[in-house]
Amino acid sequence: MASRKEIKKDIRFLVEQVIGDALEVGIELEKEEDKKVVLDIIVDLVDTHNDLISRVNNPDGKDDKKIVKKHFNKIYDDLLTKTNDAYDRINKLVV
Repeated sequence: MASRKEIKKDIRFLVEQVIGDALEVGIELEKEEDKKVVLDIIVDLVDTHNDLISRVNNPDGKDDKKIVKKHFNKIYDDLLTKTNDAYDRINKLVV
């Protein structure tokens, strides 16, 4: 299992990539409604980042390695789910 430091780096990297892509799309959009959707996506990603970092810092079941491993696997699953959802929302604006 990766260290907490590495997990935080992964979270930060992936969220920053999606936010950067959202900003690039937002710059190209002409409708104000679409720009507001991009802003909502970014706000959701920042909230997701803060939630995941908090969960990394406060793992469940500190004494049981199986519970801790399951906890961190859930964090990675949530990270991938949230970023994929954000990309889906961005793609709907582009198409």
